[in-house]
Amino acid sequence: MSAPGFALFDTPIGICAIAWSGRGITGLQLPEPTPVATRARVKRRWPDAVEAASVPAGVQRALDRVQALLAGGTVDLADIPLDLEAAPEFHRKVYEVARTIPPGHTMTYGEIARRLGVPHESREVGQALGKNPVAIIVPCHRVLGADGKMGGFSANGGVSTKRRMLEIEGAPEVGAGPLFAAR
Repeated sequence: MSAPGFALFDTPIGICAIAWSGRGITGLQLPEPTPVATRARVKRRWPDAVEAASVPAGVQRALDRVQALLAGGTVDLADIPLDLEAAPEFHRKVYEVARTIPPGHTMTYGEIARRLGVPHESREVGQALGKNPVAIIVPCHRVLGADGKMGGFSANGGVSTKRRMLEIEGAPEVGAGPLFAAR
């Protein structure tokens, strides 16, 4: 990797941004309503990152894999190097568990809490995922509320963006089903 930087890139869900440090990916910003708004959001979230005309090879590999996933490919992003040292320890633990969820699958906030040995802290898991700086790479969109409910999603577009990403991945839990029950 290299010095802190960021770059915008196009995906099937819109213009995203990726930020990095010398240790790994520090951020992945989902699309805002416009590329200008996405760029402004990145500058607020990662003020030391400088927009780069070209990205380091490791960042490009990560970016290519994110694009492939969002284009419907079954791509596992769990081995992309991250730099999450700015995140609290509990959040990093939540992100580790979330990274084990394969594309097309989901887990609940409660399941993550149980895996961490804190079964009554599903709300805290949700709060940690709401601050996830590397959406998609840490697949917070794959985490649902109890009984398969969508729960929240802090990215622009909210739950509809979460549902769209799950649909792209082929997760069966998001199918809306028929409008009227068959008779």
